[in-house]
Amino acid sequence: MDHMASSSQSSTSIATRPARAWAAQGPTTPLAPLSITRREALADDVVIDILFCGVCHSDLHTVRNEWHHTVYPAIPGHEIVGRVLRVGKAVTKFKEGDLVGVGCMVDACLTCDPCRRGLEQYCEQGNTQTYQGDDIHLGGKTHGGYSDSVTVREAFVLKLSDGVDLAATAPLLCAGITTYSPLRHWKVGPGMRVGIVGLGGLGHMGVKFARAFGAHVVLFTTSPSKVEDGLRLGAHEVVVSSDADEMAKRTGTFNFILDAVSAQHDINQYISLLRLDGTLTLVGAPEHPLPVAAFPLLLARRSFAGSGIGGIQETQEMLDFCAEHNIVSDIELIRIDQINEAYERMLKSDVRYRFVIDMSSLKG
Repeated sequence: MDHMASSSQSSTSIATRPARAWAAQGPTTPLAPLSITRREALADDVVIDILFCGVCHSDLHTVRNEWHHTVYPAIPGHEIVGRVLRVGKAVTKFKEGDLVGVGCMVDACLTCDPCRRGLEQYCEQGNTQTYQGDDIHLGGKTHGGYSDSVTVREAFVLKLSDGVDLAATAPLLCAGITTYSPLRHWKVGPGMRVGIVGLGGLGHMGVKFARAFGAHVVLFTTSPSKVEDGLRLGAHEVVVSSDADEMAKRTGTFNFILDAVSAQHDINQYISLLRLDGTLTLVGAPEHPLPVAAFPLLLARRSFAGSGIGGIQETQEMLDFCAEHNIVSDIELIRIDQINEAYERMLKSDVRYRFVIDMSSLKG
């Protein structure tokens, strides 16, 4: 019997503890303090004191019920960095005091074909999301990292290297792996011409990884003000996508394009930039469907693909790669009581390039 089925048990049989968090009570209400319940460590659990939590655009979508499935109270946060407080009796990989991370999922069946291949993000039974997933232990929905602590199954906890910038590492748990995984899957490397569309939380990590993998990197942005930043982050060229002549010059020249834009945009102008057998992979999540024209795909055997996050093994690989190559996210550190203001700024793209919450501000 798999873990997700066998672990379903009455919440009355599980020891719990109170925890502090910030939550939304509805789609139009600001986030505010809330006391919640966390489970104490089961045999294969790790209890984590949360030090930093990144702020993902998915948090904003969820809090405001823009994907139409939010259950309140909603406590977001799936870019978690913390220190181990205690472990269950069967835990072997972690001990008290270890620095660890938790990303977008906290459980999966681990028995289906994708899970056995290390692709828990595509679990056929559906993985358990770090927030707004089904809490098989306590009932209701899982609560994310806008909290002082969290309890996570050992198999979904990630090891952090000593000496890394913990705050700037937090966004790697979502923005980092979301861009690392497709670049690795489509074997981006030396001799390839790679486009990154959009310079936000995802896009700026895509630029850093594509450059680190040895590709020739071209950033596409709608903002002339981001040209200098794009070059600083590692792009060899920056193209303002509203310049039709500059776009036309690059028709049919890219091996791979990573599209990190969540707003509505013309996907066809980027598909046309691909070479024969080139691929455009979407990692942004626009609210409405993007019309895709047939002929740009047909005429050069181009592919239009999508990619989610990465599996646990690949996420650990990414964290180790980042530690070795000194890659972190560009962040702005905030207090938890600045989260509502941060959301408003995110809507205006007024962040370069990821907000991260210093969770000591919740505990103080």
